[in-house]
Amino acid sequence: MTLSDTKDQDGKARLSLRPAGRLELGRTVDAGSVRQSFSHGRSKVVQVEVRKKRAPGTPPPVTPTPGSPSGSQRPQGPGGGGGRGGSPSRGLTASELATRQRVLADQQRDAARREAEAREQEKISILSAAEEARRREEEARRAAEDAARLEREEAVRKADEEADRRSAEEAAKRAAEAPPAAAANTGPAQPPSPPAPRPTAGETLRLKTARPGEEDEDQRPVRRLGSMTLPPRKPAVVAPKKGTDDRRRTGKINVQAAIEGDDERVRSIASMRRQRDRERRQAELERLRADQVKVVRDVVLPESISVQELANRMAARAGDVVKSLMKMGVMATITQSIDADTAELIVQEFGHRVKRVSESDVEIGLEGAVDEDDDLIKRPPVVTIMGHVDHGKTSLLDALRRTDVAGGEAGGITQHIGAYQITTEGGEQITFIDTPGHAAFTAMRSRGASVTDIVVLVVAADDGVMPQTIEAISHAKAANVPIIVAINKMDKPGANPERVRNELLQHDIVVESLGGDTQEVHVSALKKTGLDKLEDAILALAEILDLRANPSRDAEGSVIESRLDRGRGPVATVLVQKGTLWTGDILVAGAEYGRVRALIDWNGQNVKTAGPSVPVEVLGLSAVPSAGEPFVVVEDEARAREVAEFRQRKLRDKAAAGQLAGRGTLDQMLARIQAGVQKEVGVLIKADMQGSAEAIQATVLKLANEEVKVRILLAGVGQISESDIQLARASSAVIVAFNVRATAQARELATRESVDIRYYSIIYDVADDIEKLVRGRMAPKVRENFLGYAQIRKVFEITKSGKVAGCMVTEGLVRRGAGVRLLRDNIVIHEGDLSQLKRFKDDVREVARGYECGLSFAGFQDLREGDMVECYERELVPA
Repeated sequence: MTLSDTKDQDGKARLSLRPAGRLELGRTVDAGSVRQSFSHGRSKVVQVEVRKKRAPGTPPPVTPTPGSPSGSQRPQGPGGGGGRGGSPSRGLTASELATRQRVLADQQRDAARREAEAREQEKISILSAAEEARRREEEARRAAEDAARLEREEAVRKADEEADRRSAEEAAKRAAEAPPAAAANTGPAQPPSPPAPRPTAGETLRLKTARPGEEDEDQRPVRRLGSMTLPPRKPAVVAPKKGTDDRRRTGKINVQAAIEGDDERVRSIASMRRQRDRERRQAELERLRADQVKVVRDVVLPESISVQELANRMAARAGDVVKSLMKMGVMATITQSIDADTAELIVQEFGHRVKRVSESDVEIGLEGAVDEDDDLIKRPPVVTIMGHVDHGKTSLLDALRRTDVAGGEAGGITQHIGAYQITTEGGEQITFIDTPGHAAFTAMRSRGASVTDIVVLVVAADDGVMPQTIEAISHAKAANVPIIVAINKMDKPGANPERVRNELLQHDIVVESLGGDTQEVHVSALKKTGLDKLEDAILALAEILDLRANPSRDAEGSVIESRLDRGRGPVATVLVQKGTLWTGDILVAGAEYGRVRALIDWNGQNVKTAGPSVPVEVLGLSAVPSAGEPFVVVEDEARAREVAEFRQRKLRDKAAAGQLAGRGTLDQMLARIQAGVQKEVGVLIKADMQGSAEAIQATVLKLANEEVKVRILLAGVGQISESDIQLARASSAVIVAFNVRATAQARELATRESVDIRYYSIIYDVADDIEKLVRGRMAPKVRENFLGYAQIRKVFEITKSGKVAGCMVTEGLVRRGAGVRLLRDNIVIHEGDLSQLKRFKDDVREVARGYECGLSFAGFQDLREGDMVECYERELVPA
């Protein structure tokens, strides 16, 4: 086959090439032409020339020349070409060569595609063969299982038939051996029922599905296989789906049943297998439901709880809790809080148990258990020195401690509480607490009496019992603490101990010299006499009290004093009453908490531990605790924070309630402002010690009266800061600085804002200055001065002036412009001003006693003879 360039019937040149195994021979267009079909609907008509190989010795073949007669032929050249004159055939043009290469490339791509399709088909056939083999193996396995199951059922059936046969034979034997009379009574014996005919070998295995109402349990067909008869199996009743035909579940009909005309259908093996799978899955679900029993929890509910926290405690989804709240009409998000009653309803709806608790329950268990007697050991006594101011309390303690603390106190008076520990010559230890004697330090004395074991009441022999002495006695009795009377200043010439004893009798203090049970010791702090007797009296009383404590438990005690140190932060002086306080313990002191960073004893030395009855300074608290608050060591910081936050909330609520109660209602406040009586003095107190701040606060509040109120903006410890200046400026308050100073920035801000800062070191001066401030805010008082009386003797009617009273001055004098009251039968019927005062026809300034005068009242004409006129004048007096 060769490539030729011919023209088809429409005159167009067509180039064609017939590759082997690719093209098809189409319908012949004309002689020697073939239509060639390509992909994409393309076709070509090519001219075919067939050349035969010339055998040796044969003439070359001839090819008819186009357009020549049919008989005319011309020989081909030796080269096999068809050129004229035997010339060789021409070569391919560039376009023909490109077309040829394109056709060859198409053929190669088609061959590669067919080869890939053949490989894919081979893989599919291999996989199909493997799948078919697996399917046949599965069918063979299932057939073997069915055959084994049928054999087991046949064995069971044969065993049942053999048992029935034996029981029938035994029954017949017993009947044959029975007496004749019994046989006569029973009548003729019934012939035994013939056994059921066995199925023939031509019967097939059938499993008839019983329909409701068609046949009884005994009439159900049995399954047969050859000569075997199997017991009927209880069919599985499958409820048809809604809208479906029940005949879909009736099973299949086999060929034998169709031939014999039995249209009863049996269930297929696949249908029974699906039913068993469904039953197994249902059983597994029921077992899982039985295992997943709902857990009932005890849910602890405080007074308020957030929705998220409530869901966490119930182990439920927060969204479900929000839905339940919405059903109850409560619109709350997971971050909002709900009250305990609403939370209780939610918990009950979820099926849990409710355990209501109060916020105060966080303090339950803070105090340790009661100590056993075997764990208690002897501890030093805690002695408080109490008495009136300037009776020598601190000087007596200095003599015992052999130091000089009184000399360092401002004004020579103690202004904060101190705790010390001494060791006697016999090696015994005694803890002393020194309290102030000034009237402002009542709270300090009360705290000292509450934490002490013994009270030493110091009374000056030359001064006797004074107000603060009586107050100290009251505190000691309230705390149920025994008292030792120390009569001080026995070295003075005017010392009179007998007077002291008699004055103490008035307050139920009977000393031993008068037949009582209160010890009495005569001492002199200045001469240091009688100190050993005082120590012996304290140790003897401590021996009687049998003071013991357990040092092996967590520490508990009281805060004696607290302050804010610039370099060390909050510092609290505490007295350990139980257990042992260690460095690193976490303690809660009032509304503050923290980890103990350092313990410093009364000598200023760092210590690791502090046992019972030992006073120490504690560093490491979060803020300055209130003096007098108890402290306790807790197990972890979370518990300490929880207790401290609860106590801080209580303090804030209490302060807010106090402010609201002091302000009254809005109407009352507006009424006081309109009346001009809403006056107050704002005070901001900063002191070096918490106890001093409390004392100043109590002193200042006592200076308030009905007209001017004293408001404490802040009472704290530490230096004055810029925030204190801003607070005082906003409230127009004065800052009271007691033994503290302001920072440089605070001083500059106070100068710019004109804030008054007053520095003090003695509490007397604080009281005097605040009292002046209060009086300065008070309005001056009006004082009335009596001038005299005048009696109306005659009433004159004057046309222009009205009525004029002719009077006689009976007492004092009458002055023009003064205030007058008109008395009729000693009853005031008019009060006003005197408009005119005349003697004869002349206006005069005043008229003395025993002279006559004429009086005219402004705006009042009801004058009668015999009325009395009282004359007075008003005077403004500073408050």
